[in-house]
Amino acid sequence: MSTLIIIAFILGGLILFAVEVFLVPGISLAGIGATLCILYAIFYAFVYVGTTAGWISVACSALGIALVTVWFMRSKTVDRLALKKTLDYKPDPLKGLDLKAGDTGTTVTRLTLIGNADFNGNIVEVQSTDGFIDEKTLVEIVRINNGTVYVRPTGGIQNR
Repeated sequence: MSTLIIIAFILGGLILFAVEVFLVPGISLAGIGATLCILYAIFYAFVYVGTTAGWISVACSALGIALVTVWFMRSKTVDRLALKKTLDYKPDPLKGLDLKAGDTGTTVTRLTLIGNADFNGNIVEVQSTDGFIDEKTLVEIVRINNGTVYVRPTGGIQNR
């Protein structure tokens, strides 16, 4: 009878372990239950059956955890649960803005190669082609490439 109790608790712990690791990630009731079942089976074996049975329970529990992990990894269960959709969305920060080479605006922040500039009331992230540019400096769009606006100073400073 003692052997059946130990086997039942180890099997219950392994089932709860599988649920915890592969179905409900994080520390949940399944993980706590798995730990308690396996530890109680080992405790019961050491106290009520003997030292040899306790060590056999430890070995069976460790082997069972390893086998459940290998079995789940080799089965297609993990593949069925995995996210397979790829995201092909690319944000377009310039969508709806009518910006083109030659437009002028004012830097809102200091351009330490990258910063923000105001073009017709629209604040856009820009990249400097001529090094650092102070804020409130008039800039001109040199080119637009893959959503990146490249600017250079026009020489003036706008007062606000």
